[in-house]
Amino acid sequence: MKKPHARRRSFAFFAMFGLGATAFLGVGVAALEHYSASHGGSLFNLQAGSPAPRFEWKSIDKKHWQAVSTTPSEATDTTDAREGNRGACPPGMVDVVGKFKLDAQGRESSGEVEELQNSACVDWVNKDFPARCKTFDRDGWLSLSQKLPTKPMHYCIDRFEYPNRAGENPMIVVTYNESAALCKASGKRLCTESEWTFACEGEEAVPYPYGYGRDAEACVVDRPWKPFVENGLAPRDGKKAREELDRLWQGTPSGSHPKCKSPFGVYDLTGNVDEWTKTARAGGYASVLKGGYWGPVRARCRPSTRAHNEDFVAYQQSFRCCSDAPAGGTSPAAAPSGSSAPSPAPSTDVDPRSGAPKLADPSRDVADEDDELDELSKKEGGPTPPKAGVGCSFGPGSGEGASAFLLVAAASVIAVRTSRRRRS
Repeated sequence: MKKPHARRRSFAFFAMFGLGATAFLGVGVAALEHYSASHGGSLFNLQAGSPAPRFEWKSIDKKHWQAVSTTPSEATDTTDAREGNRGACPPGMVDVVGKFKLDAQGRESSGEVEELQNSACVDWVNKDFPARCKTFDRDGWLSLSQKLPTKPMHYCIDRFEYPNRAGENPMIVVTYNESAALCKASGKRLCTESEWTFACEGEEAVPYPYGYGRDAEACVVDRPWKPFVENGLAPRDGKKAREELDRLWQGTPSGSHPKCKSPFGVYDLTGNVDEWTKTARAGGYASVLKGGYWGPVRARCRPSTRAHNEDFVAYQQSFRCCSDAPAGGTSPAAAPSGSSAPSPAPSTDVDPRSGAPKLADPSRDVADEDDELDELSKKEGGPTPPKAGVGCSFGPGSGEGASAFLLVAAASVIAVRTSRRRRS
């Protein structure tokens, strides 16, 4: 039988442990609440007592979501007639034909062209990844890119993001594999990254689909970063997922920004939502994200994100479809040559095979293995998405911190009461 002073020491230990742990977690939860409040939300509001939804949401196949647009959609044949660039392609698609710029070694997706393009930036918004250039020097870029080898291309691409209808919001929360299956079901296929890039930049290989200067009014880009709640999309077809999407969504209906239009007349290729494409590389994941989304990311034609596998899903992902050009269409060889670039100054620092300018390190690719959302989240002190699976999973802001706080507090009370019973 314990002596009275031993029982007192036991009681004091449990009491101090419980109070200390409770205070520690209390400070942690308070810090998380302060972080959430400073980023446009509340830790406790997210887990209970949710505010009224900002948008009406439609669940598709119990795994995808679409914000219901408040503006009327337009019939596809009406859009086709107004745009006049369908050619012989199926309804809702744009005929893309011309010569796609390759790197100095004749590769489609090494990252060299993007890196060369970076050297023509004369005014950076920020140079840290994800880097954003405010202004590119057009004459400088035309001089740098004039000697790059090209590849003839001819295909059809959806004018808008899926479901490819003017006035409707793009469908989101979709994996690469699901995107490919949906394209196949509609008689099309998922675009390759090269097809997507060429549809965005045209033969001149412009940095942005609308030209050389970054314009947040032209496309849906550079909107405020909002930290995502980990595990916020699990399960994908649930109230929690809908509330998280409603909190994060800053996209707009397809075609609502008339200036966000490429040289071929394809809309919303940069910004709004990320788009899945099929890699042009031999190794790595088949899944490549292009275009960026509404946040402060690169949102240019050339950059790619290769960080995630084919089953990864997050809140800002969508896609569009492509198809082969119908037989008898315009031949790429007969397409206009594009820019009439001025002759570059003589230089000995060129690739002997192509005559194109050499990079400082031709073997080094742009760091497109990194994820832009991951980097933004790290800068803001928030969670980071995994490489695979659901992109918003367990972590700060999901309510587990408050739950742990309550559990430890309850355990402390139980310990104290147990100690008191032993004394008696």
